[in-house]
Amino acid sequence: MIRIGLLSDTHGYLDPRIFEHFKEVDEIWHAGDIGTLDVLDQLRQFKPTRAVYGNIDDHMIRIETVLHHRFKVEDVEVLMTHIAGRPGNYSKPLYEELEKNGGANLLVCGHSHITLVQMDKRFNMLWMNPGACGVKGFHSVRTLLRFSITGDKFHDLEVIELGKRA
Repeated sequence: MIRIGLLSDTHGYLDPRIFEHFKEVDEIWHAGDIGTLDVLDQLRQFKPTRAVYGNIDDHMIRIETVLHHRFKVEDVEVLMTHIAGRPGNYSKPLYEELEKNGGANLLVCGHSHITLVQMDKRFNMLWMNPGACGVKGFHSVRTLLRFSITGDKFHDLEVIELGKRA
């Protein structure tokens, strides 16, 4: 079993409560719009961290991360990217990636600032977007996801609310 803390759209702000919410996780995944290299460094010092860059991330963050990150955890193939669209209505870069390399068991994305966990029937993959946990953007409540993977099963999924954006 591996426990995951999933966040996105920090936009340079890392709420200190994230460390408390993620103290029991094995890995942190950041689905882009990190904002500053300091945010990524703090997460990496705390727990093993996987990350992709988002549309607001500068060249320094892009050197440290990638656009599409494919990896395996337990028996789950994961594809993480920042801008994905919605299940069935994919962004062009994601659609091209899916057409070229196929789907995954789990798609992780950010960008929309809207928390979403849904099956994508076309590619038969679970779609997870943790919403936004930073203070910039149009979302009203800052959110994170926490979940576990055992073999090829997802369990103990939690949506964590950090409070109002401003």
